[in-house]
Amino acid sequence: MTFTQLRTFALVAELGSLRAAAAALGVSEPAVSAAVAALRTDLGDPLFRKTGSGIALTPGGRALASRARELVRLAERTRREVAHATSTGRLRVLATAACAEHVAGAVVEAFTRRVPRAAVDLTVGSADCAAAALAEDEADIVLGLRPTPSPGHLLEAVPFLRFRRVLVAAPGHPLAARPSLSAGDLAGHRWLAGPAGIEPGSAEERWASALDGPPEVDARDSEGEALTAARRGEGVLLALEHAVRDDVARGVLVRLPVEGTPVPGMWWATVAGGGRAPSAARALQRFLTTPDATTALLSRPQRPARARPTVRVELWS
Repeated sequence: MTFTQLRTFALVAELGSLRAAAAALGVSEPAVSAAVAALRTDLGDPLFRKTGSGIALTPGGRALASRARELVRLAERTRREVAHATSTGRLRVLATAACAEHVAGAVVEAFTRRVPRAAVDLTVGSADCAAAALAEDEADIVLGLRPTPSPGHLLEAVPFLRFRRVLVAAPGHPLAARPSLSAGDLAGHRWLAGPAGIEPGSAEERWASALDGPPEVDARDSEGEALTAARRGEGVLLALEHAVRDDVARGVLVRLPVEGTPVPGMWWATVAGGGRAPSAARALQRFLTTPDATTALLSRPQRPARARPTVRVELWS
């Protein structure tokens, strides 16, 4: 059996047809059929049978499909590691929404200053997809919320930033004059948030889940935009404490005395365990615990750093 045959079968199993696999590979359907036939002969198993809606894998075919996908990912990772050894390679960083907006750009820029030839793709995604991205080798490191490992996969996480969130509103908001607030007092009021809303899996979500009924969340394009709306009196905002400290001191915003706040949180740098993480990902993970990273985090607390030319940022979900 060859790598080409395994890659071909992995696509047939994933896409459910020989024709779709041929189109994805850019080859003819007979070429796909020949590769699958060679595997059938080599393994002594039909691997799949045709059905009215596509194909159905045999038990042997399911076992091969799983192993083939693993080998394809391993081969792709090996190619990247060889490229890293001979040049700079490219580090794929996935950051959850709030971390991406507030700190990921700054620490990635600081890292590329320390490793000038490093090339980084910074992608914004949800915590829900982060573990799968590491397991499927679609990201090298995740910054932000700590992902829950996918079944059968190990993750290694290092904490790099502790923060607190406080609930704030404009001075004219109906809740602003109250000396104390219970969870029930928040019912019926609009909540402002960044694009991820109250991020699933976060300490903020766990705190909000204890409120009397789910909050009505108005998700904006960024937490910065949500903060501007809060200043205008459009709702309450569960904001990073350091990001609103000056506004509170000037009286532009009022900190609401709600039970359970401030809400403590932590951002993590997570890589695949079991020796699967590329060396560049581990280098970034180690860098995030250094004084240089701390300086980068503290020097630009309210906006993401401007990306260097080696950093490409895109949205991913």
